[in-house]
Amino acid sequence: MTWKHLRRHLGKVEKPARYTGGEINAVKKDPRSVDVIFALAFPDVYEVGMSHLGTQILYAVLNSREDVACERVYAPWYDMENLLKQQGWPLFSIENRLPLSAFDIVGFSLQYELTYTNVLMMLELGGIPLWSRDRAEGDPLVIAGGPCTMAAEPMAGFVDAFALGDGEELALDIVDTYKAWKGTGKSRLDLLVMLSLVEGVYVPSLYDVEYNTDGTVAKISPTPVKLSPESYESIKAHAGDSELRRACFPDDMPGYFIPPSKVRRRVISSLEDAPFIDKPLIPLVEPIHDRVMVEIFRGCTQGCRFCQAGTIYRPVRERTPETITRYAKRLLEASGHEEVSLVSLSSADYSHIEALLSQLMGECPGTKFSLPSLRVDSFSVDLAKMLGASRTGLTLAPEAGSQRMRDIINKKVTEEDIMSAVRHAFGSGFAHIKLYFMIGLPGETDEDIKAIAHLARKIRQAGRDMGIKPNIVVSVSGFVPKPNTPFQWEPCVRPEELRRRQRLLGDGLRGPGISYKYHDVEHTWLEAVFARGDRRLSQVLELVYKRGARFEAWSGHLDINIWEQAFYDAGLDPAFYAHRERGKEEVLPWDHLDTGVSKQFLLRERDRARQGLTTDDCRTAYCVGCGVCPNLGVEMSLK
Repeated sequence: MTWKHLRRHLGKVEKPARYTGGEINAVKKDPRSVDVIFALAFPDVYEVGMSHLGTQILYAVLNSREDVACERVYAPWYDMENLLKQQGWPLFSIENRLPLSAFDIVGFSLQYELTYTNVLMMLELGGIPLWSRDRAEGDPLVIAGGPCTMAAEPMAGFVDAFALGDGEELALDIVDTYKAWKGTGKSRLDLLVMLSLVEGVYVPSLYDVEYNTDGTVAKISPTPVKLSPESYESIKAHAGDSELRRACFPDDMPGYFIPPSKVRRRVISSLEDAPFIDKPLIPLVEPIHDRVMVEIFRGCTQGCRFCQAGTIYRPVRERTPETITRYAKRLLEASGHEEVSLVSLSSADYSHIEALLSQLMGECPGTKFSLPSLRVDSFSVDLAKMLGASRTGLTLAPEAGSQRMRDIINKKVTEEDIMSAVRHAFGSGFAHIKLYFMIGLPGETDEDIKAIAHLARKIRQAGRDMGIKPNIVVSVSGFVPKPNTPFQWEPCVRPEELRRRQRLLGDGLRGPGISYKYHDVEHTWLEAVFARGDRRLSQVLELVYKRGARFEAWSGHLDINIWEQAFYDAGLDPAFYAHRERGKEEVLPWDHLDTGVSKQFLLRERDRARQGLTTDDCRTAYCVGCGVCPNLGVEMSLK
């Protein structure tokens, strides 16, 4: 693909800068001068992908290697997809405009289940066979990382290998393994076997899944692989002398490789020493988050029982204020931005947040700093005021309206805390307050729904009593039971019941000063199917993709009829995945993927939820026994 050919047609598409490349700080290497060319593929449009910090980090990490060229590709919008097909062009990277099929490794970021069809679109447009089983020796290695990979079975048919956990070191280990294999003349199967020996890499084709007559998973078993004598000896030697090698090359099965029975998530022990972006990419199209980002800590131990991220990113690992300040200054100098977002799962929980903000504002005058996640308390209001957020408003997430439900989900905040926070906010000049809630939570009743409306009206009245004309926005999403959480066994509320609860809540939120927003029921339903699905769902994904499903996460783009027909044609019942309570002893499709948090801990937390008991945060109290530190050999790191 040459610029001469491309420029003649880009005027036919919306936002042509999505596809031109040439951003400030972009890295463009000669592919012929490196050993491995790697495509970072983000299955959404450019402006969404350019806002993703993880992709920027991996882009910098991979391009820091002289023997690697890393380029980017984003999902083309409908108009660009049609143009590619009309012209007979493959989907290409935006640095050197290489066809996706020309890369050694294509790595997708799986942030959300409703982007799965875009992955298929990008593979096919890029000239790569959809199914892993159909790829030949000359095809790229297709890998995927991101939070969805910890329950990745619906994508198992399309992805050669999944990268589980922190990617900074893991991506380089995958590259080194590929480089060791490339040019040896050995088979693609040998490469997959070698990758499965890398901690944090899951190769789904090396595992066999058996099902019970009722459709549940009976067992997930490593598949013995018969290797040629030469491959057996070379791969065994490559594995080194380790416990894993002894397990995978048993003495009583000479010539065979046995994949690990469980694949453990990769975790970096110190965020302080982790790679950092020196020169952030400056997008040509305004991204959804137009600012530079500094990760101040990784992980969260608040223990909200609905939250998958709170499990799969443990333990908490902080950076020092000095390191954060140094990174922020370097990013501002390299980018020209005037805003820095201090990102984490719960930024107000950073050990030295007040001192950090004072230091940043002192050393970076004129810069706006933002915290994307705040607690529901007066302390967070003070932080927001300190950052000048009163001009734009305050966002809080009580998650549930009644104290009973907040205890069930382990949201350790009382109504008194909430009211104290909002009164403090009104007194500090805030008039616009956005409140996030969920409905459809386990154990929820109509009274709990009505309590959300009652709380919103009470907050509105508090503002009026203080002489404020408040604008309260109530934003409500449907609860989706996520894998690796205490609620992973719970059913998702059926669409018709979720609609009824939305209407019930809406009836209580009428009147001036309160706005009500809610998520599409169909999105909740489909997310619930694929969040806890098994690999049989791969055939559904292919069917809906072939019938035009794209950008399912975007409002107005989900055609429910296509999905319902595909489930019928595949002989699968979506209710089996979305609306069925799992048994405690049931084998779950992700049980062979190890987050480090024990299943026993999740079951114990589920029991505590049903008793209405909360669990403390281990940062400020005692060890709650989740298992992540001993199981992964890491420790919490507070600075």
